[in-house]
Amino acid sequence: MFRTRPLVKASLENMAVFLSRLHHVSLHVSNVEKIASDLVSKFKFRLVATRLTDRSTQLAFRKGAAVFVVSERPTHSHARMNERLLDVADPRRAGAGKHRQGNPTACLYDVSPCHPVDTVSNVCFEVEDVERSFKVLSHLGCSFLVPPTTVQDENGLMTYLVVRSVVGNVCHTLIDRTRYDGPFLPGFDVAGKGWSSEEEDVTCPITHFDHITYATPRKTTHQIMRWYEKLFGFQRFFIDRDEDMDEGFVINQEGIGLRLTAMEYWKCSKAGIILPSVDKKEPDCKFVIAESLPEQGSNQVDTFLQEHRSPGIQHIGLYTKNIASTAHAMAEAGVQFFSPPPAYYTEVGKQQEIEEAGHSPQMLAQHGILLDTDLHQGPSPQTTSSESRRYLLQVFTKPIFDEDTFFLELIERRGATGFGEGNIRALWRSVQAYMENERSNPQRAETSKTAQTVQS
Repeated sequence: MFRTRPLVKASLENMAVFLSRLHHVSLHVSNVEKIASDLVSKFKFRLVATRLTDRSTQLAFRKGAAVFVVSERPTHSHARMNERLLDVADPRRAGAGKHRQGNPTACLYDVSPCHPVDTVSNVCFEVEDVERSFKVLSHLGCSFLVPPTTVQDENGLMTYLVVRSVVGNVCHTLIDRTRYDGPFLPGFDVAGKGWSSEEEDVTCPITHFDHITYATPRKTTHQIMRWYEKLFGFQRFFIDRDEDMDEGFVINQEGIGLRLTAMEYWKCSKAGIILPSVDKKEPDCKFVIAESLPEQGSNQVDTFLQEHRSPGIQHIGLYTKNIASTAHAMAEAGVQFFSPPPAYYTEVGKQQEIEEAGHSPQMLAQHGILLDTDLHQGPSPQTTSSESRRYLLQVFTKPIFDEDTFFLELIERRGATGFGEGNIRALWRSVQAYMENERSNPQRAETSKTAQTVQS
């Protein structure tokens, strides 16, 4: 049974690895040029670092504190670069506490998944001590893809390791940058105007990764939660105040059967890390686990598992200070968004709710943006002033790969820390409607994808 009570500090220090912050998320794709073009032209990210060798192409894109590293999916011959790393990934051969020396031009800070389709397969975290992390994770029976490896360039030394997660092809790179003064990672060249020269984009103010959502097989949620709690000190995060402790947040109606469960990681209080989030009291990023329920038949989680051919990262939430402006700028650049059911904006009280939050229902409907209100009691039970209202605005993009797998989400929080019950139901219904339309019109879907590729 999943343990929900907070872990005491002493047990965390003895058992779990402290994560300082989320550093970047890695995408492995067959067409680097297309994804790079989309991230820059459509999603308004900026190319900040490159690493081009005869064996690999890696490009780093940044928007605020959100960083994507796009790597070229290797051919069979290119995969040999990782085979050498896998040969020494066994801790018994690597030697606990002994750093391997690596060449920054011959490492990925990752392991190419050799996955049959494009995939988002690595979430990289900064830690204070890779060697200690390796010892702790080894003691906990963790599986390593790359043992502690030290690389360097003219800006100093950096140590990293790669650990296999319990979710499909997802792995986690842990890096220690305490001895490295460069802007990104050894072996990368700074691109364009440099890493620190970014000015805030007022039309598209994305600041950081808000959450990462996994699509997983049925009845695997508790195993995944236990793994992240045990190894990294993650704790349960309740999506809805009425959520069942064991069952999670369940959507089991109108053709949708989903279970959503969330978790978040906490930092050591003495680390003194400044978070990139708007609310500095919030953890760096939340993880959400989505699994399908059998009662309502196949849904978007099953579609992901089928097309991705394994569990994995289904979508990532990008936090924005102004979702209306961000969605408009992206739509003008060619980003397509899922549309919620038309009745969403005509539900009783919804128009008034949107207007009280300072938005126009027509403007939100134009891009499919959803708004939910989280009411908090004031000093008096009768208090419902504007100060007690917390709003959450969200919208999903359509898949950014050729397969119906990975997509992005825009999210704006005005005091709300959860995900909004009403929003969740409408968001997932919009995805379900899209998937059903794709299945019923495969020829039109293929034509649409071809047109998007040509436009890109």
